[in-house]
Amino acid sequence: MELEQLKGFIVKKLFHHGYVGGRHTDIENLKKGLAGHVKGEVKEAAKELIKEEILIPKPTSYGLHVSLNPRRRAEIEKYLQ
Repeated sequence: MELEQLKGFIVKKLFHHGYVGGRHTDIENLKKGLAGHVKGEVKEAAKELIKEEILIPKPTSYGLHVSLNPRRRAEIEKYLQ
């Protein structure tokens, strides 16, 4: 699976489950539902989405959590199509 497809998978998953703005989930949960050989690339795709400011990182005492940035609605829509 290429990086753009993974980024689309992450955005769709977070949007579908309502992780937008203040509601966030553990970055490890993004791997669920993917084949084992692809799971290693998920963090790389998530880091790129954070750089693009599509994902908002939320550091916690027990790990990194992420949510979709509601201010980047246009970019999110691009991934949802």
